[in-house]
Amino acid sequence: MKIQEVKPQAQTELSALPFWLPMNVHAADSGENMKEKRVIITGGTSGIGLAAASMFLEQGARVVLAGRSSGRGEEALQSLPPGVRSRAAYVPCDVAKPEDCRSLVEDGTAWLGGVDVLVNSAGIYLEQPIESMTEELFDRVMDVNVKGTYFMCRYAVPELRKEKDAAIVNVSSDAGLHGNYGCTAYCASKGAVALFTRSLALEVASFGLRVNCVCPGDILTPMTERQLAEGNSREETLREMQSVYPMGRIGRVEEAASVIVFLASPAASFVTGAAWSVDGGLTA
Repeated sequence: MKIQEVKPQAQTELSALPFWLPMNVHAADSGENMKEKRVIITGGTSGIGLAAASMFLEQGARVVLAGRSSGRGEEALQSLPPGVRSRAAYVPCDVAKPEDCRSLVEDGTAWLGGVDVLVNSAGIYLEQPIESMTEELFDRVMDVNVKGTYFMCRYAVPELRKEKDAAIVNVSSDAGLHGNYGCTAYCASKGAVALFTRSLALEVASFGLRVNCVCPGDILTPMTERQLAEGNSREETLREMQSVYPMGRIGRVEEAASVIVFLASPAASFVTGAAWSVDGGLTA
């Protein structure tokens, strides 16, 4: 796979980029908790993954972003603050293909000189009643959300075991903790990620490798924006979505990303096998 770094060019106007690209995103602790850490992030070209990448970079890490679209990869790199772009690179990867997962770990580790943190943020969402579910749709959800997470860990664990205080953070969902109407395949996939996280945490704990997952509720990402666009009125659909949250709103990408960075950091050195809800009280 070809590793894509930032090319020298005129600075991109952030105002011209899609709203979900993080702008001035800062972790709760503005220190350098992740200084010199080496991070691989799937689903790193937009949404929660890109927000996490920005936070890791601001705290001194080096980051490889992965996603399926090279165009979005270039856009993601250019959206990063100019002062940190030289510490980021993009690698194309379709996590539904185990061979791509293997290549990403190999190429990413080679560029970084090792790997300390893996963030599995790649995922797809599907609402489909079970009576109209097709094998093709079911397989697509499972291939990205479950197989992708599993095989990224499969190939990254041998590298992560070499490092001190390494960590994996998987992205599950509130739908991995409770049922959502009309989302049987998606709930099954995210529930699998949550339980896989706990099982893997036990398997690798003796190596000092920590494994946790975050379980976000609705977060304003490109995936959520597509859901909102399907309604008759975006604002009406958003109000309806927000109405089920005790805090009265949906989340922002930086609110989920900051938990990811925390779980990957030395500050969470005694945290493993946990599923952290980031959902405004939805699953309380």
